[in-house]
Amino acid sequence: MPVMTGGKFLADTFKGYGVSHVFFMPVIVQRALLEMEKLGIKRIMAHSEKAAVYMADGYARTSHKAGICMSQSVGAANLAAGLQDPFLARSPVIAITGRRPQADQYRHAYQEIDHLEPFNAVTKYNVGVTEPSQLPHLIRQAFREAITGSPGPVHLDFEGTTGAIIGDGEADLEVVIDNAFINVPPFRPEPDPALVREAAAVIANSQRPVIVSGGGVVTSGAEKQVVQLAELLSIPVATSLNGKQTLLGDHPLSVGVCGAYSRKCANRVVSEADLVIYIGSNTGSQVTNEWTVPPQGTPVIQIDIDASELGRSYPTQVAMQGDARASVQKLLEASEPSTDRTAWVSRAQEIVREWKDEVSQFTNADTSPPRPERLCKEITEFLPSDSILVSDTGHAGIWTGTMIDLTHPDQSYLRCAGSLGWGFPAAIGAKCGAPDRPIVCFTGDGGFLYHLSELETAARYGINVVTVVNNNHSLNQEKRGNERTYGGQTPESDELWMLSNINFAQLAESMGCFGIRVDQPNQIQDAMEQAFASGKPAVVDVVTDIDGIAPPAWSP
Repeated sequence: MPVMTGGKFLADTFKGYGVSHVFFMPVIVQRALLEMEKLGIKRIMAHSEKAAVYMADGYARTSHKAGICMSQSVGAANLAAGLQDPFLARSPVIAITGRRPQADQYRHAYQEIDHLEPFNAVTKYNVGVTEPSQLPHLIRQAFREAITGSPGPVHLDFEGTTGAIIGDGEADLEVVIDNAFINVPPFRPEPDPALVREAAAVIANSQRPVIVSGGGVVTSGAEKQVVQLAELLSIPVATSLNGKQTLLGDHPLSVGVCGAYSRKCANRVVSEADLVIYIGSNTGSQVTNEWTVPPQGTPVIQIDIDASELGRSYPTQVAMQGDARASVQKLLEASEPSTDRTAWVSRAQEIVREWKDEVSQFTNADTSPPRPERLCKEITEFLPSDSILVSDTGHAGIWTGTMIDLTHPDQSYLRCAGSLGWGFPAAIGAKCGAPDRPIVCFTGDGGFLYHLSELETAARYGINVVTVVNNNHSLNQEKRGNERTYGGQTPESDELWMLSNINFAQLAESMGCFGIRVDQPNQIQDAMEQAFASGKPAVVDVVTDIDGIAPPAWSP
């Protein structure tokens, strides 16, 4: 085997696995960064560890490859905090940190805490690397763990505060690339044929089935198969937020996103179903609105690549372990349209029409400042046909999930799995993973303020994402809860959710980006057009109505 430094081995291995970008906070494995430069791997230096993780997450979810993020020892805990999002979103992120040498442990070494426990909670695989000779085994295993089954983050803790003991050290190292583990998914396991036939029979006997399509459908690339199954058997389709791109918003079987960040019509349809078919979706609190949609006792079929998810919150009539695309394809082959569901489909469509009529007063409102629902309508009409919409959490997740429709089959949707502020840095990473596609980030002023400094990062590297800020100078999702506590709106309750009125367009311009501010509904699309034409990272600062607060999710 050739003798080489650990840094060269890392760079050669990353290149072999198709990694085009790494995201990091200095100082970490400098030898590896030098070698990456020689190979054309772009090194994106962020302004915080959490932002670097979010960039790697966005990159992974658009490239369908592992995203790499790195930080020295003092930033390790911040990196672990950022990994919560890719862990919850099942995104393949590989995190590398440095740590003080073993001889320095348990002696109050400067800036050092234990790294094992913080990463245990947010990774599938968490190991220490004490010498360069371990790299061939542990790096390949890191890619296997991140990519296989239900994807997720892994962590490698390198000896040396900056990982230099591993990066600079030499050993007999052979670069071997496991080609099966470059892209998600590496394998497509199929369910037991007997279970497929049983599921087909249960569906055939149901009068009011509904499909809930989750993020596993998108990860598997099973959108087409899910739509074919729905059309063959006349089954309405709801989605989780992660599964939003399963079918277009105007599809006659689409009822929208269900759960906590949901359309009222989607929750109503799922609650009226006599069978819920979960495909690539867990049954956690968000997609079920705290396990009320559907009501407990509703018959369930569940398809998931992770067997431990089957029946976790709703006992299943049929549980099938397998890749979403392979499983739905087998279900298609075993099914035939034997049940007349005209009345059920009509009922679902009626519920959707009722919801659209309810919200039309807001989506069509010409008020100034504009309502967020009108902002979402303008974005729906503007989004380029191959764009990727990246959404923050909180109100941003509710507004994009419920009020923005995807209108072209090549449009995609990425959403935050939990941490406010994820959206903007994730959009930067998404652009790195899909450089030829337009990227639109939707966030609020509260979310944008978390990682505003990454505007400088985007400008420095020429990463031209367009960020739309729903700027109501507040965290108004918190308004109701605070006023319940205070018994009404008071100066003290306002203090807990109102923010300064900041002009983000001016801030963007001062950091070398394009910025434009609008406060009229009819200005929004033109502003977005100018943002894309600017050839710079761009901020469209939309001053919106502070009273534009998303309604609570519907439950039966």
